[in-house]
Amino acid sequence: MPGLVFKDWCVPMSSTATSSSQSTAPAVTVHRLLAGQKALVTGANSGIGKAVAIALGQAGADVVVNYVADDAAAGAVVEEIEKSGSKAYAHQADVSSEDQVAAMFARMKQEFGTIDILVSNAGLQRDSAFHEMTLAQWSKVLDVNLTGQFLCAREAVREFLRRGVVPSVSSAAGKIICMSSVHQQIPWAGHANYAASKGGIKLLMESLAQEVALKRIRVNAIAPGAIRTPINTEAWNTKAAYDELMKLVPYGRIGEPEDIARAAVWLASDNSDYVVGTTLFVDGGMTLYPGFATGG
Repeated sequence: MPGLVFKDWCVPMSSTATSSSQSTAPAVTVHRLLAGQKALVTGANSGIGKAVAIALGQAGADVVVNYVADDAAAGAVVEEIEKSGSKAYAHQADVSSEDQVAAMFARMKQEFGTIDILVSNAGLQRDSAFHEMTLAQWSKVLDVNLTGQFLCAREAVREFLRRGVVPSVSSAAGKIICMSSVHQQIPWAGHANYAASKGGIKLLMESLAQEVALKRIRVNAIAPGAIRTPINTEAWNTKAAYDELMKLVPYGRIGEPEDIARAAVWLASDNSDYVVGTTLFVDGGMTLYPGFATGG
């Protein structure tokens, strides 16, 4: 059975490492596990979404690169996917808009015929002390992070139910991967809206997985920990910040977008066919609460 072939392992950063831009993740080659499948990745023009979209393409899937801003960045992701021999195009849409989501899925069906894989990755933060948080800050985060996942998953499920299982393509009728966070489990003062959205994703994913499993639709989630992305640059771009961050990560290195991408390829493939309703934490052990390693 095809799988992931690891090569040229890098040495992980220690807690005393600098904030080098060099990836700390091991390099891998992904066999074409997803050949013939059609994928949509939301928020795919940067960070985790970009890495996931490229990895799905390298694994053989044709990919829709959803984004809300920065045409050039989305176009660059499309070009990178096409280098691997897969098809791709960029589609600008706000996942919190019902009409825009419906139009995005309608175009995908016209361009690719169907959808086999949805990775709901689009998300944002609007941080504030709770007593100072505005309704607009609260609503924006919930609208994009949670309602956006609902709208995209609903469209995907409708297509999975219409088409059913195509055994030559996949053992499942469809796969949905909800991008969550360690903060579906770890409270985060000053980020109540974000943590609430990720807690909501957990039970949205589990409830949906329970509902559609009988139809051979697999719904799972990935919960990243500290990942080197533009959204959290201040947490890793200096040695002092990096060393402080490593106090929260038992494994001793920051996560890379590629770490999440490999997990997404696996969850989208038949190699994980019996994995249903599960959150895969890719966090270097952050949810082990390392502050208690020596008794708290």
